[in-house]
Amino acid sequence: MKYKSSRRLSQFDNTLFLTTLLAGIVGIVAVFSATRSMNTNSNVIMQAASFLIGAVLMFLLSRINYQAFGYTAVPIYIVCIFLLIAVLIFGTTGSWGARSWIRFGPVGIQPSELCKIGFAVTFAKHLSRVKEDINKPATLAFLILHLAVLVGLIMFEPDAGSAMVFCFMAIAMLFVAGLSFKYIISTFLLFLAASPLIYFFLLSDYQRRRIQVFFNPELDKLGSGYNVIQSKIAVGSGKLFGKGFLKGTQNQLGFLPTKHTDFIFSVISEEFGFLGAVLVVLLLFFIIARCIKIAQNSGDLFGKYICVGIASMLIFHTFENVGMCIGLMPVTGIPLPFISYGGTSLITNMIAVGIVLSVSSHSKKSGL
Repeated sequence: MKYKSSRRLSQFDNTLFLTTLLAGIVGIVAVFSATRSMNTNSNVIMQAASFLIGAVLMFLLSRINYQAFGYTAVPIYIVCIFLLIAVLIFGTTGSWGARSWIRFGPVGIQPSELCKIGFAVTFAKHLSRVKEDINKPATLAFLILHLAVLVGLIMFEPDAGSAMVFCFMAIAMLFVAGLSFKYIISTFLLFLAASPLIYFFLLSDYQRRRIQVFFNPELDKLGSGYNVIQSKIAVGSGKLFGKGFLKGTQNQLGFLPTKHTDFIFSVISEEFGFLGAVLVVLLLFFIIARCIKIAQNSGDLFGKYICVGIASMLIFHTFENVGMCIGLMPVTGIPLPFISYGGTSLITNMIAVGIVLSVSSHSKKSGL
């Protein structure tokens, strides 16, 4: 027993654990700056509390053998469905018209965030069971159904941003599992052909407006385009070294909207400049690279697919958030991992890393 414990301890990825904590601390500092002009510390206190809860859960999950999640994959999937149905019934509607939150007094949870972890686990288990038959039409149909049930419920909120995260995770996991390129290319072509139908019949008015503004922010520079225009001003004005902590004019004077959530990267870019922004991106990509490395060294398919799913989730969030802050991606409300304000998002991301750490600690194959 002592040998097994010491072996697990030696495989524990201290680098990933500490880097994740560092990212969370950077997030608290950024939220402090972004909310300084609001004359309240409630957001910072909530973010710090979520960070502490997430850190404890991350460590505890790293000590649990990840195989236990595979044994409970069906109950986890059922809970995900229940949460997504519950938010449609009991959820509160946000400023963008999406019913995405369930609130208990001052505390709210976003089920779609938690379900990303549930999907990574359950889809990984599903894939590990059908790996040899993944390119059979019947097998692939059930895998698509696995995804479609969750994405369909999320689109009813509607939350197209989160739905895209789930789809990206599924594509990455299927690709790593050996899905034939004929399916990937066919799906891509089908998506292109269906894009007009999706745009006109599935997207809500505000979602279509976001796409229009993405191509031309000046179309509604005092409305839907205002966020992107102010964000680009903030990012550009930071130049190389930034204006200094708590000295960003777009941030502190209130020109930058939703600055502690969607546009937290713009706050960092304005106050710490290009160099600060690059360091934050490199920090996040180091975490992602470590997740991929652990996937490569995993001793079984289940652990490998979980790590790929979580890495792809973090990749999509990072690319989308940074992209929308600099005008290269449409605004979707996707938070920057570990950095943006939001207890559910932060705790979810730290839980995700805790599961990856579990794969690192308990996988049969080492070499990290």
